[in-house]
Amino acid sequence: MPVAGDSLQLRKARGAFFTPDAVASFIAEWAVREVTDAVLEPSCGEAALLHAAHDQFTRLDAGGANLALRTQDGIRLHGVELHPASARAARSGLAARGATADIRVADFFTLDPAPRFDAVIGNPPYIRYQDFAGQARARSRAAALRAGVVLTGLASSWAAFTIHSALFLKPGGRMGLVLPAELLTVNYAAGVRQYLMDHFATVRLVLFEERVFPGVLEEVVLLLADGYDPAGRAGTDHCELFQVRNAQALADDMVVRTWRPTGRGSKWTASMMPLDGLTAYSALTSSELFGVLEDWGQTTLGMVTGNNRYFALSPQRVKELGLRPADLIPLSPPGSRHLRRLTFTQGARTQLGADGSSIWLFRPDRPSAAARAYIAAGTATGVDEAYKCRVRTPWWRVPYLKPADLLLTYMNADTPRLCTNRAAAHHLNSVHGVYLDDQTRRLGIRLLALASVNTATMLGAELVGRAYGGGMLKIEPREADQLPVPSPVLVEELAGPLARIRGQVMRRLDAGELTQAAHLVDEVLLVDGMRLPRTDLQALRGARAELAARRTARGRGVVSG
Repeated sequence: MPVAGDSLQLRKARGAFFTPDAVASFIAEWAVREVTDAVLEPSCGEAALLHAAHDQFTRLDAGGANLALRTQDGIRLHGVELHPASARAARSGLAARGATADIRVADFFTLDPAPRFDAVIGNPPYIRYQDFAGQARARSRAAALRAGVVLTGLASSWAAFTIHSALFLKPGGRMGLVLPAELLTVNYAAGVRQYLMDHFATVRLVLFEERVFPGVLEEVVLLLADGYDPAGRAGTDHCELFQVRNAQALADDMVVRTWRPTGRGSKWTASMMPLDGLTAYSALTSSELFGVLEDWGQTTLGMVTGNNRYFALSPQRVKELGLRPADLIPLSPPGSRHLRRLTFTQGARTQLGADGSSIWLFRPDRPSAAARAYIAAGTATGVDEAYKCRVRTPWWRVPYLKPADLLLTYMNADTPRLCTNRAAAHHLNSVHGVYLDDQTRRLGIRLLALASVNTATMLGAELVGRAYGGGMLKIEPREADQLPVPSPVLVEELAGPLARIRGQVMRRLDAGELTQAAHLVDEVLLVDGMRLPRTDLQALRGARAELAARRTARGRGVVSG
């Protein structure tokens, strides 16, 4: 129970949420194995996990013969808590049960690692990077750096907490933590994932189908890491995965499966997939008939203007300014709503301009008189002081990129879309450009956008992309390089059947029926072309739907930890 005066708002501010008894008991029973174990709960709050550890000690010593046994300092239960009132409640609660515990009031990140614990158990505070700033952030990053892990400015509090906790373990020790599912999915956690696999002989993940914390929509996983090796020689190349419905089901028998990520620091999003979906996806994407977007060409960021309002112009605005054709280059308007079809044509671009969209980019080489006047107006209003403008010479000449063969949407409510750039328009950094290799250009311009509308590619996007605010799926060029797509060999082989369904697919996309469009392509590429069993196809579709639903649910939910 919360202590007096400790409101929900205050607990949220420091990332504190109470661990359900079923979860605390499960972790303690796994972590505490001997009556002499020394146990640490950092950021212990009111010590839910230390209470569970005390219960486990009682079970281990059911006959009472070893009650006198203690660790070297005479105490088995240790806690650290930043909030004094919670620390007092932890001490009194444990004392009332006859448990001797050392609860220290301190910022965990200020403590030098003392590798004397057999087990570290806990529910780390979860504070997003927006609210995790100043000295608190600096201390956390310094703590992670002690272990050689460099965290980016986007890292939430739990990431450094996990690394710092491991440094308190004896060789061979165990760590059981309640962590956000971000451990599996976000780029900033790559260093955490690699550290775990480099330094623990066994890494287990318990995944939940339902929410663990009542009223909190943030998904969590249980991390059970065993066999700590400070030198990083033990390590493992795989995770053991357990999936249960909810916290109460932790007491039931769980089926374990083994999963190997593509690299120790790579995303573990695939571990969230149902077993049949993961098996089908792994088999399909390991085939020579399926590759990655990088096999077709190079994906790049778009041009950065520094001020789109100034540089991106509608036809009406061009007319008002009296600009000449030589002052402008053709542009795919900012944003990507118009790129949800298979092809961006000159006709579509012209219509967007007629509707008021910015289809021209101000980029003169030898400015006309009208362009010089517009440049002077920009200087007068401070456009030249924008960072990207200020650091280039002249400030008004946007760095040039030639038109890409295809455009790839960057932020997506559903899935990243490839769109053939028949309009030969230049692109801004609201989308990416795909420049096809010489040997794949002709085929890619004809059919890659169409072939990419399939369930396996859509599922792959959930794995290589990242969830963003509002449940959007964001994909960076480096991630896009690893987007699974049909190989040039497969697309060439099926060019005729693909061309025949093009009209049907376009009509589905125009109607907003992405899933139905993908089903049409699935039949040609996956079923007929790759002989994928329909049971596997259904497993892929179910896995994609589940991961997309998790992403959008996180976007709608209250973020907490």
